Amino acid sequence: MAENHRIVPQSVVPDASEEESLDAWGFRDSGFEITENGHVRMRGSRYPLSGQELPSLIPWIRSILQVDLDLSDVHTPHYPPPAPEPNVGRKVRSALEAALRGDQIVYDDEIRLRHGHGHTQEDMWAIRYGELKRIPDVVVYPESEEEVQRIVEAATSANAAIIPYGGGTNVSEALSCPVGERRTIISVDLARMNRVRWIDPVNHTACIEAGAVGRYIQKTLAPHGFTIGHEPDSVEFATLGGYIATNASGMKKNRYGNIEDLVEDLTAVLPDGVLRREHVGPRESVGPDLRTLLFGSEGDFGIITSAVVRIFPLPEEQRFDSILFHSFEDGVAFMHELTRAQLEPASVRLVDNMQFQFSQALKPASTGLKRLKSRLQKWIVTRVKRFDPERMVACTLVFEGRKDEVAAHQRKLRPLIRRHHGMQAGAENGKRGYAMTFAIAYIRDFIMRYHIVAESFETSVAWSDLEEMCGRVKERVYAEHSARGLPGRPYVTCRVTQVYPSGACVYFYLAIYSKGFERPSEVFSELERAARDEVLASGGTLSHHHGIGKIRAPFADRIVSQSGGKLILQLKKAIDPKNVFAAGNGLLAPKG
Repeated sequence: MAENHRIVPQSVVPDASEEESLDAWGFRDSGFEITENGHVRMRGSRYPLSGQELPSLIPWIRSILQVDLDLSDVHTPHYPPPAPEPNVGRKVRSALEAALRGDQIVYDDEIRLRHGHGHTQEDMWAIRYGELKRIPDVVVYPESEEEVQRIVEAATSANAAIIPYGGGTNVSEALSCPVGERRTIISVDLARMNRVRWIDPVNHTACIEAGAVGRYIQKTLAPHGFTIGHEPDSVEFATLGGYIATNASGMKKNRYGNIEDLVEDLTAVLPDGVLRREHVGPRESVGPDLRTLLFGSEGDFGIITSAVVRIFPLPEEQRFDSILFHSFEDGVAFMHELTRAQLEPASVRLVDNMQFQFSQALKPASTGLKRLKSRLQKWIVTRVKRFDPERMVACTLVFEGRKDEVAAHQRKLRPLIRRHHGMQAGAENGKRGYAMTFAIAYIRDFIMRYHIVAESFETSVAWSDLEEMCGRVKERVYAEHSARGLPGRPYVTCRVTQVYPSGACVYFYLAIYSKGFERPSEVFSELERAARDEVLASGGTLSHHHGIGKIRAPFADRIVSQSGGKLILQLKKAIDPKNVFAAGNGLLAPKG
C-alpha cells in the first residue's frame, strides 16, 4: 500500500525552561507567592496571570473560609521526604542491564519519589509533610517498543513488578505503589517515546507514541495545519498513553470528541506479547475489539506504546465569548437547551456563584481608565441589569471552525441566551476564563503552605438530577465539616464542564482551613469521600474522565455488579497471570 503521502514531522525539542516541579504542580518557573505588601502574585511569564498582583484574593479567602488567615504562619514543607531503600536484587539488575543502556536505568531517590505519586492532595501532603511508604525501586526509560518488550520480558523472568508512567498528572492515586508489594517495582517512564511518527494529511490521521505530552503534540501538528483537538486541563503535562489509560476527556470534546472517539488504533505491550495490527479502517466489525480493554485500564493490563489518532485541520477561526446568568438554575437550563438544539460550541463551561466570585478575586488590580471602566461595568451589571452578586453565575464559550461557521454559530445562540435571561459579557472575559484554567491549577499547592487543604473531583450526571445533586453535595460537605467541629467554613463549589444530550460532567472543588486539628489530609479525605458518597446517592457517576485509581476503589462495588467485577478479575488473570503489571488500580484495587 502506497504511503508516500505521509509526513514525518520534526520532533519538538523540549526547552530547558520547561523543567517541571518535583514537589508541586506545573513548571518550576511558575507558581504563586506572597509579595511584601501581602498580595498574591504569580511568578513566571507563561500565563496571562503571570507577573500580576492579585490584591483581592487573600481577603476573599479569609471571608469565604471565615478564618483569620495569618500569612506569616507558613506550614513549611520538608520535601523531599525520606526515600525507602531500593529493593533491586542481582537478577532484576542483570536483566535490566541486558535490556537497556546504563543511562536508561535510574536509581536516584528524587526521581523514584516522583514516580511513586500523582497529584492528589494526599500525594502532595505526603511528599511535603509526610512520607511515601513504598515507591518504585528503579525507573527505566525505554526509547522504542522493542525496548518496552525487553523490559516486560526482564520483569517476568526476574519476578519483578511493573507500573507504567506517563505524565504523572493523575488525581486518583494510580501511581501509588502497593505497600505490601515485596517484588522489585519497576516504573516504566515513556518520556523518551514522545514522537509523532507520521502525519497522514490525506486520511487525517497521525501515529503518535504514548509518551508524547499534549503540548508537544499540539506544537508538532500545528506547522502541518492540524490539531488533535484533545485538550484536558492537564494538556501541558499529560501524555497520549495517559489519555487512553484513563479514558480521558478534553475541554473541546464537543467539536473533537473524547479520547475514545479519537483513537482509531493502538499498540500495547502485554505480558505475553504485543497487541498490534498492520492496518486499520475507519470502522470494522470483527468480533470483540480487544483494543477497548486498554481504555481505562490504568496500567493493569500492559503498556500502551503508540496510537493512531484522528486529526483535524486547524480551525480558521477561534472566538471566545462569555455569558452572565442570574442564577445557576438559569445557566444549567441554557446548557441543557444547547444540547437539545445541537448548538454546543467547541467548549462551554458554567461556574456557580462561589466559583464566579473566586474568578473575580483573581483579577489583577486596575488603575486609571481600566479601574473606571471596571466600576462602570459592575454598576451596569448589578444596578441596571439587576444581577445579584450573591447569585449570578458565568458561562465561558470557545467557538472553532470556519469563519462563516463560527459567526453563524454565535448568531444562533443569541435567542437562546435571551430566553434564559442571560447577558453576553464579551470575548475578553471568555478568553480570560478559558486561559485561567491552566493558571489556577497552581493555587492548591500554594495555599497548602498556609494551612489550607483543597482538591477537586468530577462526576457525570443526568440533566434531571444535576441541580439536586450539586445542592446535596454542598449541604453534605457543610454538615460533615460542622459535625467534626472544624474551624471556619468549607469552600465547596462546582462547575459544569462537558455536556451531552443526556447529562453533563460536573467538577466539585473543596477546601478547608486545616490549622488547629490533627491529620488534616486524612480529615479532608473523609470529607471528600462523604461528597463522593452523596454524588453516587444522587445519581452521579464515580468518575467522568479521571478514572478510579485507588482513591475511588472503595466505591467500586456500587458501580459494578458482582458478575461484572468477577469478569474483570478473570480478564486480569487471563492477560497477566503473574501480575507483572501490579499497579492495582480501578476495579482491581484493594477495597479496604
